Amino acid sequence: MTVMNVRRLIPSAALATATVLGLTALSGCASSDAADKNSEGKLDVVASFYPMEFLAKEIGGKNVEVTTLTEPGQEPHDLEISAKQTAQLENADAALYLKGLQPSVDEAIGQSGIKTKIDAASLTSLEKHGNEVGGHDKHEEHDEHGSEDEHGHEEEGHEGHSHETPGGKDPHIWLDPVRYAEVAEGVGEAFAKADPDHKATYEKNTAALVKKLTGLDTDFKNGLKKTASDEKVFITTHAAFGYLAERYGLTEEAISGLDPEGEPSANRVKDLQEMAKADGVTTVFYETLVSDKTAKTLAKDAKLKTDVLDPIEGITEKSRGDDYFEVMRSNLAALQKALGTK
Repeated sequence: MTVMNVRRLIPSAALATATVLGLTALSGCASSDAADKNSEGKLDVVASFYPMEFLAKEIGGKNVEVTTLTEPGQEPHDLEISAKQTAQLENADAALYLKGLQPSVDEAIGQSGIKTKIDAASLTSLEKHGNEVGGHDKHEEHDEHGSEDEHGHEEEGHEGHSHETPGGKDPHIWLDPVRYAEVAEGVGEAFAKADPDHKATYEKNTAALVKKLTGLDTDFKNGLKKTASDEKVFITTHAAFGYLAERYGLTEEAISGLDPEGEPSANRVKDLQEMAKADGVTTVFYETLVSDKTAKTLAKDAKLKTDVLDPIEGITEKSRGDDYFEVMRSNLAALQKALGTK
């Protein structure tokens, strides 16, 4: 009550003056912070999760300061943007994300005043992948495996799930080196436009990254060309590898479709067991950021081996490599072993 009485004794004009002075001081602090942040002349980039962070750092080099919204070991699809991260976005020069993968990120970036918003999904073509989860196995609907259309199954019953881009399309474009290179070229152009003073450097770094991705593509083509089984079928926890399978003539059969947390039906599990036996499948692959329980249970029941096939949504101590290229080559080695390459 005393405080309220004191406040009433302050003249309104004085209050107005104090308010203006206070706001001016706050504004001065904010300006000072912004000046400090950009004192090195770097492009401040916020990346949504690891594959975007990797691109930003490889292309930007010493000319960018990259902040990542998804912490190492965190499942990116479960990310909820904090107040601190919202502030980071507001202060950034550019945001690099993959629309549809992380709804909270999409919303925060959409509402922010960031001048340069780079949506990786708009820089390449997206398709529908994933098995229907619910008892009817579409694997039975075709006689051959490995063509570009045969494993482009749409997961039904999961409309609007956060693991899909708008239209139910598969967001895992970074697992196809060719599509990832297309995204890299788009990011390089966006960085050059946002920071024209370092355009030559961004172009040089982009060209170097695309060259490395082209080499990775060649390694996968050659490494998976000849296998023990012509069917080239592999089983994964969820349908993260549709683009990779399409690119290299493989067929991915996912336990849980595009949803990594989805539970397969009893019929789906039975279908997978029968398919594994018929097609000579040796291995069930699981991931590092989601539970391996379902994969290991299926493998045990079907008397199959287990191994890691990493969708590279984040690098942790469990990752078989320190960066994108190392983990991708570990994935290649795992596929070669499972498929019995010659």
